[in-house]
Amino acid sequence: MSRLFSKKISLTAGLATLLCVGLGSNHLYAQSTNEQVNQQQQPVQNVALTQKAETLTQPFLSLPFIQSVQLIATNLLNFVNDDQGIEQNLISAATPYKAIDELKKFKFNVNPNQVFNSGKLPSTKIKLNQADLLTVLTNTRKYYQDHANADPDVLRKGILETQGVTVDDVIKTLDFMVAVLKEDIANNRPTRLQDPNFINKNFKVIKWTAYNPKVKNQRQLRITKYAVFIHNGTRKKTAKYNIPIYSLNDNFTADKFYTRYTKQDVLSGIYEPGGKEFGKVEPLAYLTRTGLEEALMQGTILIKFPDGKEGYFNVDRSNEIPYVRGLKATAQKRYWYFREVNAIKGYGYNIDAKISIKPGVTFAGDVLNMGLGKVIVIEHNAGGSKQLQMGVIADTGGAFLPNLYQLDFLAGIFPSQKAFVNHISKLPEYATAYILVKK
Repeated sequence: MSRLFSKKISLTAGLATLLCVGLGSNHLYAQSTNEQVNQQQQPVQNVALTQKAETLTQPFLSLPFIQSVQLIATNLLNFVNDDQGIEQNLISAATPYKAIDELKKFKFNVNPNQVFNSGKLPSTKIKLNQADLLTVLTNTRKYYQDHANADPDVLRKGILETQGVTVDDVIKTLDFMVAVLKEDIANNRPTRLQDPNFINKNFKVIKWTAYNPKVKNQRQLRITKYAVFIHNGTRKKTAKYNIPIYSLNDNFTADKFYTRYTKQDVLSGIYEPGGKEFGKVEPLAYLTRTGLEEALMQGTILIKFPDGKEGYFNVDRSNEIPYVRGLKATAQKRYWYFREVNAIKGYGYNIDAKISIKPGVTFAGDVLNMGLGKVIVIEHNAGGSKQLQMGVIADTGGAFLPNLYQLDFLAGIFPSQKAFVNHISKLPEYATAYILVKK
């Protein structure tokens, strides 16, 4: 900060010196010009000449000198303004960011300098599915367009404001990527978004270093994986499929009665005939307990019914009890109510607004603190060579509020845990992460 201040003092002193020298030289120039005018006076003076002589005898600054001073003054102002911007960024980056949880309650302070710094992608082709990435980018951009006014959470400045990243920058990034993908797909060519040189040229690359209050030495992001699992189920309760997933009846939700009950309360039968809250929810389908727990954990489930039909079911509203890290699934008190949907759904302030997402190009992350729609590239080693993979933060979950050290990668749709585990065994557990922002 002292270096920037001393530069301002030096430039200001230089301007003052120039003004003094200029005034002196202009005084000599004025005397010389007055003598010339007096020597050229005629008996009958022209009015215009008289006015000119009077003007020249007054103290003045020559036009070249004025232009020089104006130029230096402008440069000084620009320098000061630039320095103010630099200083503001330094102050902003040094000011601790207050991370919040899903209830908007303060959880911890973090110095942004510990989390972000300027980066550059290595020269390795980026892995992505063009059509699927276009879908997620487009749907995320549409969410901003259609629902930002109703969902102020996505307009939060978040921790990336310390890097000068605004919501407008996020939207500009999404728009640019959508345009590039559409053009490349229309021309039947690999997208330029796979070229790290194109990315480094057109995007600000911000390296994201993990900040884990409980693991101080963690530097890379933990990359967990989630999936949509296929489960058999029934529309009616049977001996095997006897665990319901419920949908809230909107006629009874005004008092948010559902926030008073834990998962264990729900499974005890409060919504079943004879239960104290019977009639306030509707059973959508019946699963095994394993199917229920996977649906609650993953957020979406694909249920196959005996008649050959199938459907996606996605979490809608929770009982607002926080997820407890480290507690086994069956002991969690958090519970979700579902809706039947037409695709895998990600982030959204209500079920009708949720973003349709695709596996392989979607991350679930901390939307409140990191922000929706951030384009992420993760870097890891596989078989001795660098691998880069691109995706979008278009989903979230209870484990990510707050969470500045982890992303959850949507790996795919799987018929079993075994198939899922086999697939993710080829994916990294930790990775270096970069955030892309259009320049």
